[in-house]
Amino acid sequence: ADIQTIFKEFEIAETIPTPQQVKTAFTEKQKGKTIDTLKHPFFEMFDDFVKERGAKNDWTFSTYEKFASVKNHLLAFDKDIQFNDWNEFRLTDYVNYLRAEKKMRNSTIDNQLDFLRWFLRWGIERGYSENRAFEVFKPKLKTTQKKVIFLTWEELNRLREYPIPESKKYLERVRDVFLFCCFTGLRYSDVFNLRRSDVKSGHIEVTTVKTADSLTIELNNHSKTILDKYKDTAFEDDKALPVISNQKMNDYLKELAELAQINEPVRETYYKGNERIDEVTPKYALLGTHAGRRTFICNALSLGIPAQVVMKWTGHSDYKAMKPYIDIADDIKANAMDKFNQL
Repeated sequence: ADIQTIFKEFEIAETIPTPQQVKTAFTEKQKGKTIDTLKHPFFEMFDDFVKERGAKNDWTFSTYEKFASVKNHLLAFDKDIQFNDWNEFRLTDYVNYLRAEKKMRNSTIDNQLDFLRWFLRWGIERGYSENRAFEVFKPKLKTTQKKVIFLTWEELNRLREYPIPESKKYLERVRDVFLFCCFTGLRYSDVFNLRRSDVKSGHIEVTTVKTADSLTIELNNHSKTILDKYKDTAFEDDKALPVISNQKMNDYLKELAELAQINEPVRETYYKGNERIDEVTPKYALLGTHAGRRTFICNALSLGIPAQVVMKWTGHSDYKAMKPYIDIADDIKANAMDKFNQL
């Protein structure tokens, strides 16, 4: 890897190196690497970074999983890489590796680079490296805004009223928990942690797992009915609702939504390198637990509830995060007004 990098550097400088120049450049690189490797091995430091930042920022399990995945990609790319190796050429090699070998979309590569930059920045803060090449490395990766997957009122009612077959009664509790998210705006992690002691008269009080925000969310008839349904059923740790694992719930949600014919075609556009890819997928196949929170936000806004009120319930701190939802609500309202033209 070092030899390749050296030749690339000479190529950029438009210089044909002598054997002695190559040898000298290689020796210099190895010298720097040996000191760096002995004192601060890259992957050992990565583990320290995860341990320290995870504890400091109270990471969720899913965040730890993301960084475990980042480490696996880095190991597969170059198990001997060190802090000082991350120059423009190696960063470019890594982007190409993720695209060609891991078949990643541009948006996913962007995320991987953000995670790597976070770690490399931490290494500089700790004095483990002085290499700042990553700060000016900005590859041109075409990306598109991710589609917001949510249920319209009509789809929400169809899902709610669908008669679940006797052979699939396991879907009933999944539906109840998902509907509770649709009518409260809770994330999966927060409905999973919801205890009976959090349920007050007419509202719930939640400290969110992701952001540690203290929220008071009023109950409406729909969310209250779901809580009442399970108030006399004992769950582990005095939980308020029968919440299963996130992965299992995602699988069952797709199954339920397919049965309820939530099959509106959703077109997604993404890029791999410069190649634009358009995919059309039925909505049920894209449904996950987070769609409950998005459904709550989109439908609350389309009902005319002010954004600042919705933000009090969801814990959003700025309008930037709400903008995609506000745009969707505006579209819904425009389409609703168009119905007058059909009279």
